[in-house]
Amino acid sequence: MRRRQLRLVWLVALVGVAVYLYYRPIASYVETRNELAERRTELETLRIVRTELESRLVSSTSVEATTREARRIGYVLPGEQLFVVKGIPDWRGAQRTLRGDG
Repeated sequence: MRRRQLRLVWLVALVGVAVYLYYRPIASYVETRNELAERRTELETLRIVRTELESRLVSSTSVEATTREARRIGYVLPGEQLFVVKGIPDWRGAQRTLRGDG
């Protein structure tokens, strides 16, 4: 009976040591696997963003887009005159009031 208990204690001790030795690598594996999944998701998101930016780059390098952007920031072609119109929101409000929309 005493010998059987001693074997049981040794068996439990060996199982305990095995669990202790395998815990760290298994925990590290699971953590690494989760990080890899997160990184793959992030990579896919970045690929989508890159595709969108590439399409924007292609469309923004056209002559028409460059001209449109230049006009938006106030550039004019040689020989043209730039007119700045102020008070458009106030004028629109007055027009709505006159029509009875406001």
